[in-house]
Amino acid sequence: MSVKGMLTLLVFGAVAVAAEHVAVVRLTPNNVEKPNVTGNLELRQDSSDSPVKINGTIWGLRDGLHGFHVHQAGDLSNGCVSALGHFNPDKHDHGAPGDAVRHVGDLGNIESTNGVATVEILDNVISLSGRNSIVGRSIVVHEGEDDLGKGNHSLSLKTGNAGDRAACGVIGVLSPLDSWMPNSGTSFLWSSYMLILSASGMVIKF
Repeated sequence: MSVKGMLTLLVFGAVAVAAEHVAVVRLTPNNVEKPNVTGNLELRQDSSDSPVKINGTIWGLRDGLHGFHVHQAGDLSNGCVSALGHFNPDKHDHGAPGDAVRHVGDLGNIESTNGVATVEILDNVISLSGRNSIVGRSIVVHEGEDDLGKGNHSLSLKTGNAGDRAACGVIGVLSPLDSWMPNSGTSFLWSSYMLILSASGMVIKF
């Protein structure tokens, strides 16, 4: 088989084995005196350039809107406080999910009705791999509504003035268990490409 043919097969093979990334979050209450706020979330991403889908249910929140963010750390040793601030690698102001300028972790609000919040979020900024990966970080649900950076409060452009932290959980790996390295598909393809070139005696210059 020609090198061109082998590369064609390699490209299609790499696409074929690309696996959907799935992560999970178990939300636990921040305040032991308010142990009723709990939840389960599932996060899915088809590929590194696909949006992340977040689905799940949260119980025990008061009715209304509640800020919902990805925070920097996966450390819950001191409750939700040790999750630190919003995940914001670009040092932007706080904003709405659809804003051009926002924290990576800005996911807006969820709404609780009769004590139950159904979470259905599709976001193109967060990722489950690469630079904006949120795996190993935390999701925090707040007591109050996120003003999306549009309020006049001193915290609007920092936290959305969403109030105290009601519940939180670490974003953990569900599947696949062995291929969560950034750009793993690209690395595999490039390594195999170089192997074929080496075996064929071809030289590539840059």
